[in-house]
Amino acid sequence: MKPSCRFLISKKNPVFFKHHHSLTSNLSGNQFSFDKNKQFLACPFRNLGFRTIFNEAQKSFCVPNSSLGQSRLTTRDGRGVSVVASCASQIREFSTSVETRVNDKNFERIYVQNGINVKPLVVERIDKDENVLGAEESRLGVLVDDGESVNRENLDGGLGVKIISPKREESDMEKEAWKLLNNAVVMYCGSPVGTVAANDPGDKMPLNYDQVFIRDFVPSALAFLLRGEGEIVKNFLLHTLQLQSWEKTVDCYSPGQGLMPASFKVRTVPLDDDKFEEVLDPDFGESAIGRVAPVDSGLWWIILLRAYGKLTGDYALQERVDVQTGIKLILNLCLADGFDMFPSLLVTDGSCMIDRRMGIHGHPLEIQALFYSALRSSREMLVVNDGSKNLVRAVNNRLSALSFHIREYYWVDMKKINEIYRYKTEEYSTEATNKFNIYPEQIPSWLMDWVPEEGGYLIGNLQPAHMDFRFFTLGNLWSVVSSLGTPKQNEAILNLIEAKWDDLVGNMPLKICYPALESEDWRIITGSDPKNTPWSYHNGGSWPTLLWQFTLACMKMGRMELAQKAVALAEKRLHADHWPEYYDTRTGKFIGKQARLYQTWTVAGFLTSKVLLENPERASLLFWDEDYELLEICVCGLSSSGRKRCSRFAAKSQILV
Repeated sequence: MKPSCRFLISKKNPVFFKHHHSLTSNLSGNQFSFDKNKQFLACPFRNLGFRTIFNEAQKSFCVPNSSLGQSRLTTRDGRGVSVVASCASQIREFSTSVETRVNDKNFERIYVQNGINVKPLVVERIDKDENVLGAEESRLGVLVDDGESVNRENLDGGLGVKIISPKREESDMEKEAWKLLNNAVVMYCGSPVGTVAANDPGDKMPLNYDQVFIRDFVPSALAFLLRGEGEIVKNFLLHTLQLQSWEKTVDCYSPGQGLMPASFKVRTVPLDDDKFEEVLDPDFGESAIGRVAPVDSGLWWIILLRAYGKLTGDYALQERVDVQTGIKLILNLCLADGFDMFPSLLVTDGSCMIDRRMGIHGHPLEIQALFYSALRSSREMLVVNDGSKNLVRAVNNRLSALSFHIREYYWVDMKKINEIYRYKTEEYSTEATNKFNIYPEQIPSWLMDWVPEEGGYLIGNLQPAHMDFRFFTLGNLWSVVSSLGTPKQNEAILNLIEAKWDDLVGNMPLKICYPALESEDWRIITGSDPKNTPWSYHNGGSWPTLLWQFTLACMKMGRMELAQKAVALAEKRLHADHWPEYYDTRTGKFIGKQARLYQTWTVAGFLTSKVLLENPERASLLFWDEDYELLEICVCGLSSSGRKRCSRFAAKSQILV
């Protein structure tokens, strides 16, 4: 018996039900039914969402012009037209916050106005008996008698996407990896919606490793997309978008509407008469260890949405009204006004891949790099109209301020370390050199001899009187991919990784951070976390899933030999070690003491790296080039007042090269 499909809601009605009293009654008679007692939304369709309202022949995105208050709209066919955006003269209009603009009545009613009279999207699918590849055939390719993979058309969505066959015969290890990835797929109402975090048959207590995590699914999604499979990624994007709209409550407090779940699980709920139904049960952090909200989930979702469009050519998904609203909700949450003086995002400890206490609260590099990437992705995908022009302006302003802030204040090389070593403290001046009052004694003893002459990196965190000098791999790699760093900084980051290969790669790529917290630092900063002991897990462990991001960064900078070297190193052990989650010890010699085996993003990271290396033209679609126009924008208003000097222009010579 085929189950019906529902979303499981924790306590309250979905947010968009709250916005219009007649929405429930309008929908319940047709495609949707809502039962307040059972607390979930019936959904007999395989894919949810609203039909595309925007069906424009050409998709436009905003690129800032060097003239303040103007934007250039560039269409996909390469033609550009200038559009003057109205800019008020008040400094308030130059704020990077959109809370007062996006969070207005018009924005809040977008689901109601554009969605109430529109039926939910039904993704048309052809049954297997109509000569369409089955799920396993289309995911793994079509094998002929000699075992070689051949090209076949993927009819998903009518996009005409071709399954990419390898330019050589796949090794047994790669074939096993594709099989493992296929076996990790989670089905919901007959359609693939993601992959489980781990699929270890020997794990009797999976905890939440049997769920679909947004951040974990990204390498799986890229592997499928690079293989020509778009259906599972599209389903994932749409279902997680629907989960975004539910109210989230922890101890009678609800976070912002734009928060994406950390993960979700497909559960089977029994009904009367031996019937059952499938429900999606999301976790927004209310069940997570430490109850930490997943800040990076929404950022990864936007990045993956852009990648889906780039790799499939299906830009219509980005233009749907519900998808546009989802992007705006995430941006609204990230760009809201607060007490902070910096353009970087302020987050708690454990709000990203490092989801346990590791002393990264504040403004960790990983979040800033993903934030920057999500802003650049949103800038490409937002439909520019009267309702979004303020948001586009806020995104441009924040991008400009954030890139300067990270490049100027997070960067360290031998020259910068020497400068910090000579800092004067307690400077009270708008023109102070030591703006964050960093004490030279904070420079760790290991750092002076560790940074090579031709290398450098972006530090892990920056706050008043505090610089975290640890090297965090994901943040630095994603800064290269997104061009958050300057071209010279990006080159120096890869130079450092190459020079310190034994420290950062060792026997298994790549260290999540370096060095590990030990002794008193470990006890105080981690709270004596038994899982994050020195050189284990998040505290200096080696994570093979970082391989695909390293590969992408190397390919962008023309250093493919480094990526190939790392992939070859991983190939020696991953298969024999049963694809573990992470490795322990200073050089990554041992399988992690609590590592899950058959970790999906370990498998997917390896496969994505292999496919990227064989398809450089596809890899180029996933990274961003330097945008010099962003660096020209300064909206602080200080240059016209004459009372203060803009520190941005004082340092301009350093950030443009």
